[in-house]
Amino acid sequence: MSSIQLQSLSSSQLKQLAVDITRVLSIYGFITDSYIIEFFTNNLWETLPVSWREALSNLSSPQLADQLMSSRKDVCYRSVWPLSLLALKVTAHTLTYPRNLRHEASNISNKKPKEFIENHCQSSLLDPLFRKHVKPKKQHEIRQLGKLVKKLSDVTNCDQVVDIGSGQGHLSRYLSFGQGLTVTAVEADKNLVTMARKFDEHLMYMLQKERGRSLKQNISESFPSANPPKHVLAWIDPKASWEELMMKLTGSSLEEDTGHFYTSSFGFCTQEPASKQTEMGKTLPVTNNKLIKMEEFRRVETNKTTSHFIGQENSENCVFYSNLTYDNIVKDDTHSCPAVNMFRSCNLSQSNKLVLTGLHACGDLSVAMLRHFVRCHCVVGITSVACCYMKLTTPEMPEPPGVLSSSHARDITHAEYGYPMSSWVAQLEGHKLSYKAREVACHAIEDYIERLRTDSSILRTHCYRAVLETVIRSVDPTMKRAGVQTIKKAHELKFKEYAKLGLRRVGLDPSTPVCEELVGNMLAQQQNVVAFFSLALLLAPLVETLILLDRMIFMHQEGFHCDLIPLFKPLFSPRNLVLVATKTNIHPGELLEEIQDTL
Repeated sequence: MSSIQLQSLSSSQLKQLAVDITRVLSIYGFITDSYIIEFFTNNLWETLPVSWREALSNLSSPQLADQLMSSRKDVCYRSVWPLSLLALKVTAHTLTYPRNLRHEASNISNKKPKEFIENHCQSSLLDPLFRKHVKPKKQHEIRQLGKLVKKLSDVTNCDQVVDIGSGQGHLSRYLSFGQGLTVTAVEADKNLVTMARKFDEHLMYMLQKERGRSLKQNISESFPSANPPKHVLAWIDPKASWEELMMKLTGSSLEEDTGHFYTSSFGFCTQEPASKQTEMGKTLPVTNNKLIKMEEFRRVETNKTTSHFIGQENSENCVFYSNLTYDNIVKDDTHSCPAVNMFRSCNLSQSNKLVLTGLHACGDLSVAMLRHFVRCHCVVGITSVACCYMKLTTPEMPEPPGVLSSSHARDITHAEYGYPMSSWVAQLEGHKLSYKAREVACHAIEDYIERLRTDSSILRTHCYRAVLETVIRSVDPTMKRAGVQTIKKAHELKFKEYAKLGLRRVGLDPSTPVCEELVGNMLAQQQNVVAFFSLALLLAPLVETLILLDRMIFMHQEGFHCDLIPLFKPLFSPRNLVLVATKTNIHPGELLEEIQDTL
């Protein structure tokens, strides 16, 4: 069994890899499905084979790092390990998609990228204008992804970029000011959009100030372009059609004072009142010379081929076909639907292309981006860095906790979920991934291995929480997995102090007596807790690889080639794999090769 190589995998190779991973998880998935806080209440240690327990029992944390978590071949084992455990270790490392960057090969042992050697907080490769208000991790990410998006823009001959889930706009600013692209930033959180606009204004001010200084001193300097991103306050419904997405991207925005939405030209979102808009930015949709409020403009499915966009005062003659192409929309003058007129008024045709990008788009949002790439003619390229896999919808959990529900009624017979996306993976036995397994896949594996190697005191936190779980259930058996949340510097506390804080947080008496002998016996098993959790994290990359393989197979099924590229240093940015696809003959993996020297 050979390790996965970074070159493009064929469709058959992707499918075989998915098959191999599901076989492993069907046998050992109970480990990733387990909650470490239930180590004692559910006797998790006893769920492992006896031979495994004998091999792993009382291994020190550094030994776990070297003997279990390391992919090195020159490992010195403390004892003879069972073949099943050795096979699982080798298989897990072999089937996991590579996460290390080629150009950082000589710097692999350092947590931070080379750009932070001189200053641990400031990237030496990023213009100071883009470092303000930006943490080192984000500096690394926006520079790496920004370079890739710019290259994708060049090869697709498209300078229109849509940043989905743009947050405070750090990536959008770098793409617009630093790379000269026309950027529409879409974000659902009003507070983040407000912050993004403030940061834009500050950067514009600094640019103006620097230009003024250069003019006074007759200094010839090149400055970033003064083309700020256009911010759209909108929630991207993962279940919405690409027509609805385009309606938002053509400039639909929420006017804070009136609750109306209106548009300007493609990619631009104005905040001026409708009375001040020029012919270039027409208010729409208009019914009887009145603006339709956003909540009154909704999409109602009627059957598999048609849908209606219904305004409050205009519900007739408003048929919009869900299978329309841009040619249909632009050339067909028979439609009276405001949505169709909107596309025409914005002059959207196949020449109006755009590239989608998303830096750690959460849950189904990254999935929605891929579906829009497949279904929308004008989306010619995509870079998707995913995160928060536990927030993906699945047939078993269509509404994950903490996730906004779609406004679209789910057709159970034709439902689309965040996982699985592909029909191939959906038919594999053992493909199902529990909420816990997907949550474990979001852990910072490299950071955890570093804690093992240094025998960090932070490692005792899992044992503390598992012991506390037994205490809580002894007081109230109905309280299972109570939300204690993070206790600051828990590893520095004595267990008694930790227990008092934890009990208070779940509404129990902090002075509740505990059996010191029982607690002492459990605390003595800390290394077994660490070993079990290490097994879960050994398998976690397989879960992430399967989720991303499913997306790649989906893209292949739809007729598009894509690549998975490790773009960020994993010790610095754990979710470092970016899925890249284009609607050109360029292999996405080649893009990284072409920009290696600039990273």
